[in-house]
Amino acid sequence: MSAARQPSPTVRDESGVTPEPVRKARTPRARKAAPPHGARPAPALAGEERARLLEGRHHDPHAVLGARARRGGVAFRVLRPYAKAVTVLGKGLRAELFDEGDGLFSGLLPLSDVPEYRLLVAYDNDEIEVHDPYRFLPALGDLDLHLIGEGRHEELWTALGSEPMEHQGVAGTRFTVWAPNAQGVRVTGDFSYWDSVAYPMRSLGSTGVWELFLPGIGEGTMYKYDITRPDGSHTVRADPMARHAEVPPANASVVTSSHHVWQDADWMATRGVRPPHQAPLSVYELHLASWRPGLSYRQLAEQLPAYVKELGFTHVELMPVAEHPFGGSWGYQVTGYFAPTSRMGTPDDFRFLVDALHRAGIGVIVDWVPAHFPRDEWALAEFDGRPLYEHHDPQRAAHPDWGTLEFDYGRKEVRNFLVANAVYWCQEFHVDGLRVDAVASMLYLDYSRKEGEWTPNEHGGRENLDAVALLQEMNATVYRRCPGVMTIAEESTAWEGVTRPTDAGGLGFGLKWNMGWMHDTLRYVSKEPVHRKYHHHDMTFGMVYAYSENYVLPISHDEVVHGKRSLVSKMPGDWWQQRAAHRAYLGFMWAHPGKQLLFMGQEFAQGSEWSETYGPDWWVLDESYPAAGDHRGVRNLVRDLNRTYTAAPALWERDTVPEGFAWVESDAADDNVFAFLRFAQDGSQLLAVSNFSPVVRHGYRLGVPEEVPLWREVLNTDEERYGGSGVRHLQPLRPDPVPAQGRPASLRLTLPPMATVWFRP
Repeated sequence: MSAARQPSPTVRDESGVTPEPVRKARTPRARKAAPPHGARPAPALAGEERARLLEGRHHDPHAVLGARARRGGVAFRVLRPYAKAVTVLGKGLRAELFDEGDGLFSGLLPLSDVPEYRLLVAYDNDEIEVHDPYRFLPALGDLDLHLIGEGRHEELWTALGSEPMEHQGVAGTRFTVWAPNAQGVRVTGDFSYWDSVAYPMRSLGSTGVWELFLPGIGEGTMYKYDITRPDGSHTVRADPMARHAEVPPANASVVTSSHHVWQDADWMATRGVRPPHQAPLSVYELHLASWRPGLSYRQLAEQLPAYVKELGFTHVELMPVAEHPFGGSWGYQVTGYFAPTSRMGTPDDFRFLVDALHRAGIGVIVDWVPAHFPRDEWALAEFDGRPLYEHHDPQRAAHPDWGTLEFDYGRKEVRNFLVANAVYWCQEFHVDGLRVDAVASMLYLDYSRKEGEWTPNEHGGRENLDAVALLQEMNATVYRRCPGVMTIAEESTAWEGVTRPTDAGGLGFGLKWNMGWMHDTLRYVSKEPVHRKYHHHDMTFGMVYAYSENYVLPISHDEVVHGKRSLVSKMPGDWWQQRAAHRAYLGFMWAHPGKQLLFMGQEFAQGSEWSETYGPDWWVLDESYPAAGDHRGVRNLVRDLNRTYTAAPALWERDTVPEGFAWVESDAADDNVFAFLRFAQDGSQLLAVSNFSPVVRHGYRLGVPEEVPLWREVLNTDEERYGGSGVRHLQPLRPDPVPAQGRPASLRLTLPPMATVWFRP
């Protein structure tokens, strides 16, 4: 027993009058003695149990804290470090507890049942009246615990994390965390001046979930978990399920609730009417934090929708917005999977941005990163003292490329965490698509590993069967729960069936990035025109496998950083030739089977690589810059490409079937010319012709269907308003009855230099 002050608790009856004890002599000392109904010392905690409680190793603190009826009355015990006194208050009740030392206060009151009560806690210069957290029943239901135990809780964020709520008639916040290897868990935060002793959590059965309801705690409260590892040491961690976090580099979790009122009902009701692979899909990829550096989510909502709508893109793709500590990772090393980064505002601010984009008619795709997570000691790595989210095998856990950790996809709770996270972004933020990063690194056990650094699967193969199952479950669950949402795989190998439905043995993605097409075509346009004939197949090879998957053609952030140069800077020649090749390439890309994706800054041909610090070179569009007209011309072309593309079903309705495409000229290597037809479901056509040489080709004959009487030019990347030389077909063209390329009729064209031209009947 500590030598701390021992108060003399008193109990008052309903009238508020303390009964006077019967004594032979009434002296001042006798009048101060405890009455017959006064509190007595409660039975002391056993030494080991006391140590477990104070050291954060107790699995059931509610069994020793709070109030419970026992022989002789009701025993109260409170843990309040640094308090000078604790008094129990109730109807007709005011009893100061005995100080047991180490922040423990207790007393046995002569009551028949546990009353409704509060605590009056006195400190050196303050006194507060609070509810006792240890008088509340668990705030997490049996169904939630059952689903968590099964690894099938598809709305896991409603069960784990911090949840402001009313429980047993009292407002507060429920804290729940999965930490099955922990000896004990305590919640700490600004409400306890970051002292972790006062609020130990209870373990709920065998689920590994720890829970505590803290009355009086609400939105904006910062918190973490103090976890006692199996070896008895402590680690303080951010909440893996936190839905809001401090602005980095600070890393506390923040209690939050959504109050956003969505205004995108029309968008949500109609977004899934047409499957994405049969719809126009033109994506503007951007890094939110650097698109206009310094803007908040709400400020972005004022500028981004208007800009994207003016350019005609159907969707934006946001590089990861989940919380991440290092800005230089661009969001691809996530520590807060359920929290939009607080660098630009609150979760509701991000909702406001998505809502604004939807109301402008623009879909929102976000990058999702289930392949790996960083090793920060306050985040997921060895969360409860042992490998938990990462694989228990160090060889399987360590990602060889990025110094990060790979998830243990075979563990049901980890799989549940990831699947629920995918659903969370779609349901809670109304996002229209998830682009899944680094899928190839998930699919192969030997990815970036040498012989002896990996172990084959149960069949002796290199496929990561657990990752396959995770991706299939994620896709099936998202498509079932979130109508109209698309999933897109960044998968750089020839894995079969990426966009095949899961019930047919595929991974179940809606679309896949065509990395092969991107690498091949960029290699071609980076060559001098005189050398391109030796690489002609780079532009045509993509059609060999074009229908093996549902493809997106990506010119992404990865292609304009780390010494790869911007898109226009990849092109050879002088400034005019570079811009012309840039424009011609975009015209070829927009006409080619597959959906389009273009990274920010490339829409106006900025010359420098992207930097997450500075963002796009907006200054090149300023009228005071001598070459501003050149850059504006390219941006105008992108706008017209998108508008013409969206209005031409031949360019998107049959992207994934052979009937939507036919070569007109695929062998003109010496001319650097490509020509093909695209077909809509109703048979309407579009002819695309690209000349990747810097010379005008007069009288160039191309075979066309004889049933079309006239062809008119609908887009020409060589127009003067785009910065071109102005070689055009101002009048409709009538086919000649001259066979060419195996067709009975043909057009005699003048091909502009380094340009792509589109014709429609």
